[in-house]
Amino acid sequence: MKTALGASLAALVARGQDAPPPGKKLGWALVGLGSLSTKQIAPAFAKCAHSQLAAVVTGTPEKGVKWCEQYGLPADKVYSYETFDKIIDDPAIDVVYIVLPNSMHHEFTIRAAKAGKHVFCEKPMANTAAECREMIAACEAAKRQLGIAYRCQFEPHHREAMRFAREKVFGRLHHVDAGFGFSIGDPKQWRLRKNLAGGGALMDVGVYAIQACRYLAGEEPVEVTAIETKTDPVKFAEVDETISWSMKFASGLTASCLTTYNFNGCEHFTAYCAKGRFGMKPAYGYGGLAGWTSDPKVPLAFPDAAEPDDEARDAAMSARNAASIKTHVRDLAAKAYQDQFKPSPDFVAMFLDEARLALDPAVQARAEGVMEATLRDQGKAMGALVGALNFYDLLRARVV
Repeated sequence: MKTALGASLAALVARGQDAPPPGKKLGWALVGLGSLSTKQIAPAFAKCAHSQLAAVVTGTPEKGVKWCEQYGLPADKVYSYETFDKIIDDPAIDVVYIVLPNSMHHEFTIRAAKAGKHVFCEKPMANTAAECREMIAACEAAKRQLGIAYRCQFEPHHREAMRFAREKVFGRLHHVDAGFGFSIGDPKQWRLRKNLAGGGALMDVGVYAIQACRYLAGEEPVEVTAIETKTDPVKFAEVDETISWSMKFASGLTASCLTTYNFNGCEHFTAYCAKGRFGMKPAYGYGGLAGWTSDPKVPLAFPDAAEPDDEARDAAMSARNAASIKTHVRDLAAKAYQDQFKPSPDFVAMFLDEARLALDPAVQARAEGVMEATLRDQGKAMGALVGALNFYDLLRARVV
């Protein structure tokens, strides 16, 4: 069973079970009509060549009526959480996209699999390892694909860093230092409620530091020691605020990691090797990623390229509109975890327009430049862009 990014899920669906016939769009059911679904994911379907919004699932009937009016859905394409299982009789739905609080991922993944639908689920996968195993087992039993919204293993900078480690470009890897955190803001949000989130900073963003260590090492840790710190025991009464930990791998490689909900600026990894170093800072967000090495002759970067003219761009889009959008675009949505930032609709529309162009390296540099300039102008207007990220992960990055 493979649990990977939407790109992997879509490719598996396309080449595996129930691949849609040529010309047919994949039908997606959005489960949960919160901010992410409402402001980003659903509007993005209008720009998709190979997928479409087929149904919605909501606990608020008024939302269902509004969505039908806005997106032209028939009334019978609105399901409640109680009637969700009836999707088994809806051939228009190919994939269920679960956009719910973490505590609900387990239940609705299993129900979707039993209904014979492929599943794409927001991260983290679930609140416990046992729930994760049950989700995998349910999808395996139903012969359906399960995708989880992790992505760094498919991002160009990270892939190059993995190559450095595997090929010992800087000699044998001895130690990794990694961290990811931010100041979470609103003390009333669901991410600070254990029954909904399952945990705090570690489950939300600390996993990126863990994953960086794992895929750089190419092995699993065998020993872990950790310390938790709380500077605000009221705000973080139910979940972890800051955790630092060390890991040891079977080969002798070691790692030091940090995650936090208390402060910004922690987003990096550094790999210490026998003959040099390499790393990234920022390392895990959806915008402005930067790699570096101790040897200028071996950069961890990607060259700039001139923007193609409109005719060439249109030709490229026509020729490749069913291929995988470059993972670089997924870097441009940045810190999807912070819902307190609200970019304007024009800003989101501009991002989507830029993302549609990012079909080859010749356009990536321009897209990055535009996004960085816009972020500077609008501050950290990042959280509401996660829908665009998920849209392109899921719907553009599939094989015909």
